[in-house]
Amino acid sequence: MNQKELKELIEFLIEKDIAEFELERGDVKVKIKRAGEHGAARAEMPFVALSAVPVAASPQAAGGPPTGVPAVPPALEPAVEEKLHIVKSPIVGTFYEAPSPGAPPFVKIGDRVEVGQVLCILEAMKLLNEIECDVAGEIVKKMANNGQPIEYGQELFAVRAK
Repeated sequence: MNQKELKELIEFLIEKDIAEFELERGDVKVKIKRAGEHGAARAEMPFVALSAVPVAASPQAAGGPPTGVPAVPPALEPAVEEKLHIVKSPIVGTFYEAPSPGAPPFVKIGDRVEVGQVLCILEAMKLLNEIECDVAGEIVKKMANNGQPIEYGQELFAVRAK
């Protein structure tokens, strides 16, 4: 199952208001659980777990702490804000700004980007998923730090479209 299929599956589950879903294909098992309604900030990121391993290997099944959705603080910027394209995470994973430790980042603030250009890598289950820009423009803001855990739908970059 590739990244695009997972994204489509998650969008379908949101649309149909499905709270929990499991899928097994050969040796890959995907389990998606929807978080409870705990406020408007959490409603924007409704899924808390995405795993492609047997449930027994997940932190919840092993007695570890449940995966939570971080609260999103309200913006403290003035209402006068230009329209920016926001690149959001299509999966849960760990954010990496460069292809390897010590290498320069894929993009920096102020860089011009094209459609399909790699912005970062999200590692999920030891798989490195390249996140590509879906609009041409200029990187205005980076909203994640190297090595930071990322949730589904979390904002990663703001791009001023050409």
